[in-house]
Amino acid sequence: MNPAEIAGNDIDILYERLYREAEAGGYHLNPDVEFTKELVKGLIVNERRYGYRACPCRLASGNKAEDIDIICPCDYRDADVVEYNACYCALYVSEAALKDRSKIKSIPERRPPPQERQKKKTGAASGVPAAAGPLKLPLPVWRCKVCGYLCARDAPPEVCPVCKAKKERFERFI
Repeated sequence: MNPAEIAGNDIDILYERLYREAEAGGYHLNPDVEFTKELVKGLIVNERRYGYRACPCRLASGNKAEDIDIICPCDYRDADVVEYNACYCALYVSEAALKDRSKIKSIPERRPPPQERQKKKTGAASGVPAAAGPLKLPLPVWRCKVCGYLCARDAPPEVCPVCKAKKERFERFI
């Protein structure tokens, strides 16, 4: 995939969509439009290359199941924005960073190494206290890993009604 093959119109369309979705969800895109459009271009490259929008600042494996945590918006966005005023690639920024770009500093990588991700994947579901014991609910509870939306149903929704994340961004919560 040659990044030069991506039309400016494609970048503008995705940029506008991400901007609207971010603002509607209480987030902000980086105010440096030229920089942000380069990140958007990287998302398009990754989507065409892998079939999903892996973070343009991380090395994707090409295996969606392995990369689910770095599909934009990644699982680490919220913690990074809270702690560092921007996500790892600085596509999403805090209100403070929106007003004062000097607040955006280098962000350390929060994503665990592959071995630790594999251990976590085979461990217990996150969000359930160890001492809680098994709950007897008529339906499983699903949690959107992007926005935290919870729903009780047989399977997660195809698209999160809150943030529009796809089905694979849900995890079994209870």
